Amino acid sequence: MLPRVEVPTYELTLPSTDKKIKYRPFLVKEEKILFMALESKDNNEMITAIKEIIKTCTFNDINTDTTPLFDIEYIFLNIRAKSVGEVAKFKVICPDDGVTYTEVEVDMAKVEVHVDDDHTNKIIIDENKNLGLVLTYPTLNVYKLGENMENATIETMFNVLINCIDHVFQGDKIYSSKDFTKEEIKEFLENLPQDSFSKIKKFFDTMPRLKSVVEVINPKTNVKSNVTFTGLADFFG
Repeated sequence: MLPRVEVPTYELTLPSTDKKIKYRPFLVKEEKILFMALESKDNNEMITAIKEIIKTCTFNDINTDTTPLFDIEYIFLNIRAKSVGEVAKFKVICPDDGVTYTEVEVDMAKVEVHVDDDHTNKIIIDENKNLGLVLTYPTLNVYKLGENMENATIETMFNVLINCIDHVFQGDKIYSSKDFTKEEIKEFLENLPQDSFSKIKKFFDTMPRLKSVVEVINPKTNVKSNVTFTGLADFFG
């Protein structure tokens, strides 16, 4: 039997729970899975590949179907950094003129999950009736890579919302989403006042996400600007 190369293990803390997990870099066979998914340009194949790599590289300690998307992105970025190098190069458009490309380096090991100061998962619909809802964070199953609520279609927004409602409350009474069909939840959402829907949308706009701000210098104008990378899709370049 041929000898096996020993693979190092590392530790990181999940942003959502502060739980510490162990992980290892991906191996050649896992890198092959990732490259095939990238070449396919198919979102479902990318999701399947990421899930498989995370499960294997965290020694089956992570349930990729229930873990919040920002945790999944954070884990995968760290696995990738330890596997192919912590510093990655990207070509970006300089913000000052919007046409000139330049190359920037991002230290993947320093990318963190950021939370907006105004973020909350408890949405008050009617203060007088103490009516509202509590949302859970979307998973990789319901919030696709590179997707955001700003440019999503109405159908996409409703599908994401339906899957992220933990419960509705009115006073001391709790209505668990598990006790209602998706059609019933959809009807509830469709009958909300417009300002309430805006409050719900704010949850997604401000929820935790990977973020790194990098300074770029336009080689033509010498103007310094900042470019922001957010979400795993940006870090795939």
